[in-house]
Amino acid sequence: MWSEVPAVQVMSWRMLNRLRQESWAVDGLDMMYLDDTQLAWAKATGDHENDNSVDLHKDCNGQVLQAGDNVVLIKSLDVKGSSLNAKMGTVVKNIKLVEDNTEQIEGKIEGQTIIILTKFVRKQH
Repeated sequence: MWSEVPAVQVMSWRMLNRLRQESWAVDGLDMMYLDDTQLAWAKATGDHENDNSVDLHKDCNGQVLQAGDNVVLIKSLDVKGSSLNAKMGTVVKNIKLVEDNTEQIEGKIEGQTIIILTKFVRKQH
């Protein structure tokens, strides 16, 4: 951030903006000086308008789920379009995340791939 190289200053400004929920990052931004051209360059990505929230798949306890995790059902679930009833306590191994919906994961129960709502699972440690 103290570099005389404009590209380094711009990247420093962008990185500090991504971390602006931290007080030390805000202090760094307050100390930085960029001329109008550099500031326009730094703002070109629109990062400063982003609230930094990233949607993550989370279980019923707020634990972040990742592809390949094992989860446990916290509730017995009837599987739509099937006679399968997934019992509470069933372990679902090697889950996949549903890319465009953070409230859903994919998993196999009794050889059948199903979509499960994240609010009905607990990450297995």
